Amino acid sequence: MPRLGYPPLRIVRFSATALSDGVEEHLVDGVLIRVTGIAKTVADCFKYRNKIGLDVALEALRESWREKRMANEELWHYARLCRVANVMRPYLESLE
Repeated sequence: MPRLGYPPLRIVRFSATALSDGVEEHLVDGVLIRVTGIAKTVADCFKYRNKIGLDVALEALRESWREKRMANEELWHYARLCRVANVMRPYLESLE
């Protein structure tokens, strides 16, 4: 595990599927970068809600839902993949 004084790091581990699913490739200034999509990011926020705070996860869900930046089916796919579907269900039902 890397040890740096600054910036503060929190290391998390993903399975191979959870690490590679939901990754999008974008060309920025001629450089190919890989970033996670919005639905996967929201699911990850709920997965690590105890580390980042439930308020952060709920804000990510509300903002992405309000701006219609993800499909409901896509979010459920990543929620099941990250094993947080039961945790997210009441919050999603309150938005619908």
